Amino acid sequence: MKEITIREIEPNEISLLKEILYEAIYRPDTSTFIPKSILEKPEMNAYIKDFGCNKDDFCLVADLRDKIIGAVWVRTFSGNIKGYGYFDDNTPVFVIALYKEYRNQGIGTQLMANMIKHLHCNGYKQASLNVKKANYAVKLYKKMGFEIIGESEFDYLMLLKCS
Repeated sequence: MKEITIREIEPNEISLLKEILYEAIYRPDTSTFIPKSILEKPEMNAYIKDFGCNKDDFCLVADLRDKIIGAVWVRTFSGNIKGYGYFDDNTPVFVIALYKEYRNQGIGTQLMANMIKHLHCNGYKQASLNVKKANYAVKLYKKMGFEIIGESEFDYLMLLKCS
């Protein structure tokens, strides 16, 4: 897809992250409805609340002919509320999602590669993420250099060394 541009998110587009975060929720059975109110859970809302106000907030979008079809963003967490991929206060946590019809076309790989390059160029030593064990994206994350460093019954905590 030549028409896709990977670029930084514009301030007026930040409100789209809520919708994209909803797309990031893994559903093994796509017929299962998950209410959008799940995004109000503190652990979910932490990924988007006041995004752009933290010095470590950074987002790239996949733009197809002036339509955002997906995004990858990072932010660090401190304080009481932390996202699911939290490792420590200095490690940015990844979120990535594409709308369903744009998955499995290499766009996620492009987004991830560009974000990893950004982190490396800006001196970050590592980044983390959380993923469901059954999620097909685990293979992508491993391909991009993330390693499993922890797990629960259903999830992996993965870490990428950026240096």
